[in-house]
Amino acid sequence: MPRVIGPIAHGIIDYAIVIMLAAGPSVAGFRGRLAVFAYLIAFALFALTALTRFPLGISKRVGFPVHGAIELLIALLMIALPFLANFAAGVNSRNFFIAAGVLIAIIWVLTDYRGRRERVAGRA
Repeated sequence: MPRVIGPIAHGIIDYAIVIMLAAGPSVAGFRGRLAVFAYLIAFALFALTALTRFPLGISKRVGFPVHGAIELLIALLMIALPFLANFAAGVNSRNFFIAAGVLIAIIWVLTDYRGRRERVAGRA
């Protein structure tokens, strides 16, 4: 599968996902411990994105490939969290976490974390 998302587009998507995760509990109608998980993951993704060495990073301390590895872990965690934290019975929260995890995993698959897309385009 071609990696078609570059660093700038990925940064925009990451910040949009942070907003989605922060707004998700209100929109999906869940609160308490489940909402806290969503807020913590939103904060972690925001911090990761802000610290990444790419055009939309603020502090530029984390390499983009490392960002990708951590993001894959976040995606897997979000998919497993409803079952690990025993809130799989809450349909709205379960579906929210699984859908967000799958979305992040799809973005991970489509992102060119190593800059190969730019190198190939530069040769043409």
